[in-house]
Amino acid sequence: MTGMGISGRVRLAAALMAAAAALAGCGTDGKGGPAWTAGSSPSGTAAASPSATGPAGSASPAGSTPGATSGTTAPGTESPSTGATASAWKVFTDPGKSVSFDLPQEWIAQSVTPDQGTLPGAVKVEVKDAKGAYLATLQTGLPSPASTACAEADKKSYVVISSVPLELPHREGDGLISPHVVFRVIHGYKFFGSYGITNVVGGADGKACSLLNIVRGPEGKGDYSFGDLTALKAFAADEKVAPAKSFDTLDQAAKYVNEGSEFANVQRMLMSLKIKS
Repeated sequence: MTGMGISGRVRLAAALMAAAAALAGCGTDGKGGPAWTAGSSPSGTAAASPSATGPAGSASPAGSTPGATSGTTAPGTESPSTGATASAWKVFTDPGKSVSFDLPQEWIAQSVTPDQGTLPGAVKVEVKDAKGAYLATLQTGLPSPASTACAEADKKSYVVISSVPLELPHREGDGLISPHVVFRVIHGYKFFGSYGITNVVGGADGKACSLLNIVRGPEGKGDYSFGDLTALKAFAADEKVAPAKSFDTLDQAAKYVNEGSEFANVQRMLMSLKIKS
C-alpha cells in the first residue's frame, strides 16, 4: 500500500474485512472465508488411507475413498471437500516408506533429490498434472527458516479463504496451532493465492509480510511442507508469480476454491498426507 494515505489504508482495510465477511458465507466443505486464528487449535482425525501400495517410490491404485478428516473443525469451517472430480485415485509412497498420499490416477508424482541443508532421510516429491503442469511439492526434513524482520509498513492484508484441520505430527509452541490445509490470499497489486499445509499462524490483525506453508515438525525431525510454494508474499509487478495464483478480485479467488475442480483435487491430496513419526 505504498503511496496510499492513512485514510486510503483505512478504507482498503475496511473493504477487505467486508469482503472476508462475505466470503465466510461462500461455499461449503471447509471453504469460504477467514477460518482460524492464533487462539484456535482444533484437530481432526484423519480418515484411513487405502492400504494398497505399489513398489517403493511409486503410486498404485487406491480406489476413491477421500483422504479427508472428520470431527471438530475450526470456527467458520466445515469438513473438507469430498467432491473431488477425479474418478480414480492412487497412493504414492516414497522408497523409505516415510510418507504417503493419494493423488488422481492421471497425475504424476516423482521423487527428486532433496535440497541441500535438509536432514538425513529427507524426502522431496514433485506432483504434476496429466499434462506435466506443476501442482505441488512435498518436502520433509527442512531446517526451520530463520526469523526475518517485518516492518509494520511492509505488512499486507491477507484473507484465509479455506482452512481444514488434519492430523500430522507437529511441534507445539507460541505462534503454532494444529496443522491445517489452507488456501490464503495476500493483497498486493493483485490478490495472490497459495495452497498448502501449515501450523504457523499467519500474522496479527490479518496482516503479514509472508505466509508460510510449513508445518513445524517434532523436535529433531525437521519441518515439512506440501503445497505449491513454501511461502506466499505480495509479489512486485516485475516478479514471477507462478506457482502462486493471482486474481484481480477476492471473488475470483473464492470461485477458484469453491467451484474449481483443481483445488478440490489438490485439497483431497493434501488432506491424505501421512508422515511416519
